[in-house]
Amino acid sequence: MRHVLLAGLALLSVALGTVTASGQATPADPVITKVFGPETATGPYKHPACLTELSNGDLYLVYYGGQGEYARDTTVFGSRLRKGDTTWSAPVALAKDPFRSVGNGVIWQAPDGLVWLFYVVRFGDTWGTSRIQAKVSRDMAATWSDAFPLVLEAGMMVRNRPIVLHDGSYLLPIYFEDGFDTERVGPKSTSRFLRFDTKKQVWEPLGEIRSANGNIQPAVVEIAPNHLIAYSRRGGGYGPTTDGWLVRGESTDGGRTWGEGRNSAFPNPNSAVDFLKLSSGALLLVYNDHMWERSPLMLALSDDQDRTWPVKKALATGKNSYAYPIAFQARDGRIHVVYTSDARKVINHAVVTEDWIRGK
Repeated sequence: MRHVLLAGLALLSVALGTVTASGQATPADPVITKVFGPETATGPYKHPACLTELSNGDLYLVYYGGQGEYARDTTVFGSRLRKGDTTWSAPVALAKDPFRSVGNGVIWQAPDGLVWLFYVVRFGDTWGTSRIQAKVSRDMAATWSDAFPLVLEAGMMVRNRPIVLHDGSYLLPIYFEDGFDTERVGPKSTSRFLRFDTKKQVWEPLGEIRSANGNIQPAVVEIAPNHLIAYSRRGGGYGPTTDGWLVRGESTDGGRTWGEGRNSAFPNPNSAVDFLKLSSGALLLVYNDHMWERSPLMLALSDDQDRTWPVKKALATGKNSYAYPIAFQARDGRIHVVYTSDARKVINHAVVTEDWIRGK
């Protein structure tokens, strides 16, 4: 009977942990796999990736690929990992413009089952010329609607997934990138937000987060009804600095107005971040713990609504660039993180548990 029990625990450990000599299940190390790399024929550039779990259990990944960040041939690609499978489908083009570059694909399934694809179309040579477009799918990302404009103001971009607010509306983090310098995020850059009224079926603009050096790419959590906290990528340059911090913003009216963005206690190398609430109630922050290098990639937990962050764990370390993390908690409780590395040529997929982050 003991052998049968150990065999069952061993099978369970594949998904949830390892098994000690005493037969007790313990949290496993992260399972980190390379999804796509230079061998995938969508161009050498693969960045930034976004991942979601569909209601049928499939995982769906989007990224933009091409010859480089500022190339004209870039396309938003999609790939599916069917529930129970171990191999991702060959990437397919989801969004492409014959005359302009596209990028920053964001994939998300709303509670009503509609799958949204948000992405950026760049009208000129720099991101300051961008607008936001979208497509929707009613069949689990098998087919897509025509593209439609979401925001027509120049300089507007998208990066992180929406969240569902307490009243059932959706909040989409977006941002305005100021300036035409490819090596600097301008000081007038701001984090902004759109709210989708599910009854009116309309996206409406809300407030923005302003800060001394600019900020972009907000990730937002509603910690109580109408009480929002956002962490944003800092503005400025990419070189060595002693003043590079994630920007923290706060709203108490559902995002309609925001206090001034202020430097947080978390370093930031002018790179993207993700921030979400777990089913346990803890807050999870995924960030680069450095002021000018995109390594290490860290996971931090707060159990007191963003007041303190006593738990921190490195997900990826070493001489590399671990960039643009997107995270979500799947229905089975495990936490998925997708990020790029190797000069933006490799997409990585990590699966961890909250217990592992806590060292339990």
